Amino acid sequence: MKKLLTLLSICLFICASCDKDDEGAAASVTKQAVIDNYADIVLANYQDAHTTATQLSDKINDFVSDPTAASLQAAKDAWLAARNPYGQSEAFRFYGGPIDDNDGPEGQLNAWPLDESYIDNVEGNVNDGANNVGTNIINSPTQFPTIDKALIASLNEDGGETNVSSGYHAIEFLLWGQDISTGPGGGERPLSDFVVTGDDTTPEARRGQYLKAAVALILDDLQSLIDEWKEGGSYRTFFTSQAELDNSLEKILAGIGKLSKGELAGERMFVAWDVKSKEHEHSCFSDNTHNDILYNAQGIQNVYLGKYVKVDGTTIDGPGIDDLVKAQNTTLNQELTDLLSSSLTKINAMQPPFDQEILAEPGRTRVKDAFDNLRDQGDKIAEVSALFGFTLDPSDI
Repeated sequence: MKKLLTLLSICLFICASCDKDDEGAAASVTKQAVIDNYADIVLANYQDAHTTATQLSDKINDFVSDPTAASLQAAKDAWLAARNPYGQSEAFRFYGGPIDDNDGPEGQLNAWPLDESYIDNVEGNVNDGANNVGTNIINSPTQFPTIDKALIASLNEDGGETNVSSGYHAIEFLLWGQDISTGPGGGERPLSDFVVTGDDTTPEARRGQYLKAAVALILDDLQSLIDEWKEGGSYRTFFTSQAELDNSLEKILAGIGKLSKGELAGERMFVAWDVKSKEHEHSCFSDNTHNDILYNAQGIQNVYLGKYVKVDGTTIDGPGIDDLVKAQNTTLNQELTDLLSSSLTKINAMQPPFDQEILAEPGRTRVKDAFDNLRDQGDKIAEVSALFGFTLDPSDI
């Protein structure tokens, strides 16, 4: 059913692109209108990410207060739901905007891969080996007596980029646990890991504290992005100003081009496919990587077509980059529009879980077809950039 709904949504997007085929209307679209609409989409997307993260926070609080199989599953379901809007928002990266400038929270929100042993005890780990028990965050109450937002933020990527303490994937690991299976299936963390029978310093109690603090930090970071992109927000005012229109258009194209080829096709798909390793997939604990890939690709299409479907079903549909391209080169616009559609189709053709799809034929062929299409798509976005006088290397992330 989920797959059917996703395919239906793709069809709706394809049809939506046909609604704007009037060349006269496309010729009248201005850069200002396109960039204003882009800012509206960015804001709505981050608001959706915040809404679903709030729902995740509520379910985590319920679970920590009363750890049952049902409340654990509800928290997992909320995490999965929260990933979909955030995945689409990754199309707003790679140009030094509020999400990933020098002070941006991207590394705190979505850093991966994650060394699980930095956070908690794991099997076959590094930081908590037989001769060094208790060096991870949760099992070190003396070293880290209080688990709160400040601690988690201060320890993120401290001493190494895989020392990830914060964000969606830290929560994912705590909810699902290590994925040590050789076959299908994600992590299988036992419920007993959260059932508190001692005081607040026990690992069971500290895991709950960690979950609550980590999701609270996510909410803070998402709110900071909303504040930058809302009407009157500092970055939105700058980004949509008349003096910045060309620079902003270049940034938008850089964001989707680099996400398409360098990040999504390369880092998130090819690397895991090449080495046949689940350690390199994006959401390995929950086996949600196929959806991560899908919604990243959806975000690219959203930006190009100027359309975004919110989690409540309402739609933002305004002038898109496609209108600007159409006014200059209808063939180029159609080529990129077709690639955007075929990327979603090929990604949907992959059979989850991703960590099994990359192991043998015909799954490896399906994954390769998808990332090859995303690479072509990134190159085509570079051609669109050149149409406006910009130079884009979509492999550069």
